[in-house]
Amino acid sequence: MYRSISLQEWIVQSASLPLIDVRTPAEFTQGHIPGAQNVPIFSNEERVQVGTTYKQIGREPAILLGFELVGPKWAELIRQCLLLAPGKRIAVHCWRGGMRSGALAWALNFYGFEVYQVQGGYKAYRRWTLQQLQRSFNLRILGGKTGSGKTEWLHQLKAAGRQVIDLEAIAQHQGSSYGTMNRMVQPSQEHFENLLAWRLKDIDPAQPLWLEDESRRIGKREIPKDLWEQIRSAPMLDLQLPLETRVARLAAEYGVLDKDFLVECTERIGRRLGPEQTRDAVRAIREDRMPDFIRIVLFYYDKTYRKGLSMRDAQKVTALDAEALDSDSLLQSLLAFP
Repeated sequence: MYRSISLQEWIVQSASLPLIDVRTPAEFTQGHIPGAQNVPIFSNEERVQVGTTYKQIGREPAILLGFELVGPKWAELIRQCLLLAPGKRIAVHCWRGGMRSGALAWALNFYGFEVYQVQGGYKAYRRWTLQQLQRSFNLRILGGKTGSGKTEWLHQLKAAGRQVIDLEAIAQHQGSSYGTMNRMVQPSQEHFENLLAWRLKDIDPAQPLWLEDESRRIGKREIPKDLWEQIRSAPMLDLQLPLETRVARLAAEYGVLDKDFLVECTERIGRRLGPEQTRDAVRAIREDRMPDFIRIVLFYYDKTYRKGLSMRDAQKVTALDAEALDSDSLLQSLLAFP
């Protein structure tokens, strides 16, 4: 069987209906529907050849070239789809639900698959993404200076059944100059939005949604405008911990990272730290004095945090002395935040 379905119809059954994205690896890397698997009809170079032929000669010569390029691949394409969908029930899409996905859908149907072609393809998902990012949510923001353990407490809230989205996890960045932790690779801006929209689709707007207090930019990725404005105007719980508690936490977390990576990141913010502070921070890194390094850079990050806090409505910010509470009491305070 072979028929078309809407994007929304696929989303409803996404957990049980494997999705194949037939676009090129480059297109897929730039942005794709979360959960989709890439089985490209054309390589990056082949797509350029077909596109050039279409523009310079015409549609029919481009189609013939496409068949010439894909012809030897059909068996391998079907094998890949069998690995991804051994039950032989599968959905496919390309950029606009057109010729590329239609060709693979035809071949899979001929082989005996139950095939569903997603109408509008990836372009339809991008429209859907932008709609999700414009929705209004009942936000609660968890704030606190660097080293306050905000991410860990977000995970505790999620474990307790609250709606939580970890923006840093989606952006693959912890929000500072050191935010990649020398291991994470950020998605494109386009795919960051795709992933965020996928998470937002399951959020009940009538119930609180917890997010961490973030700058507009998380590494090189930018929080979409509508959501950012909601974050800045939402009620915030400000976790407060002594400097030395935060220093100890951060020294343990960052002290295991490569020293050259830490030096490079420190020099990147050297203009903001100042020449003497940058020199002292680099020396502390090289001499394995992690607490001293952390204290120096926290002076800058704490100043940045205070500036951001001053731009919020003070009546919507509630301070919470996290040092005075044990873990259970702190969690209960978070759960009780109105």
